[in-house]
Amino acid sequence: MTGDHRADVSGYANAHDVAPTQAVILAGGQGARLRPYTDDRPKPMVEIPGTGTPIIGHQLAWLADEGVTDAVVSCGHLAEVLQDWLASSADQLPLRVTTVVEAEPLGRGGGLKHAAASLPHPDRPWYATNGDIWTRFSLREMAAFHYERDATATLALARPRIPWGAVETDRFGHVLDFIEAPPSPYLINAGVYVFSAAFTALLPDRGDHERATFPRLAREHRLAGFPLPHGAYWRAIDTAKDLSEAAEELAAHTR
Repeated sequence: MTGDHRADVSGYANAHDVAPTQAVILAGGQGARLRPYTDDRPKPMVEIPGTGTPIIGHQLAWLADEGVTDAVVSCGHLAEVLQDWLASSADQLPLRVTTVVEAEPLGRGGGLKHAAASLPHPDRPWYATNGDIWTRFSLREMAAFHYERDATATLALARPRIPWGAVETDRFGHVLDFIEAPPSPYLINAGVYVFSAAFTALLPDRGDHERATFPRLAREHRLAGFPLPHGAYWRAIDTAKDLSEAAEELAAHTR
């Protein structure tokens, strides 16, 4: 499936210019916590209310804006629904899109490796993102961070808001304040990555890269973590509440 429009790619002059031009989107999960929305479509095909565009449509637009010209989408659950949408939208897509389907579940690491085999330039670096992430930040800056640290893999790090209100106390146990949905004190894996070409061979044929490949790279100091810039939008769409909150945030942003 090929779109007619491609992002312009400049020459490789500095760290920003060596940003990858190819990406993998993992879109094979069943999205059980998003039912009934995912009863008839895979999670990346769920629309953000008020946008008329599925999550993957937002992702492809973002990737193209960041200089990506080729994307491989790894499909699984209800793959034909996603493939049909891509086919019907081919003339409007801002980059080339190829789909691969897992004949059987391979896990996230195996899914990445399976999809990476279809990248047009296996000897070049690549981005990857989970298919349920809706975000906007500079992938070029993340790529520069990756190269500056000579990393084999770099993951974006987010600090999501805690879904509950927090209570602040002093050392004597007196309540000082109530804080509604404060930012988490911990950084989490944001589900967006920059990988060197050599990373593909380190992935498992089946299983989770976060349990095998990432710990190994961390021990060898070849894994980097890129904190999302202050004010960058990031949300994982896991539940119906996430959908409604994303729609509210979008409406507030466009007022």
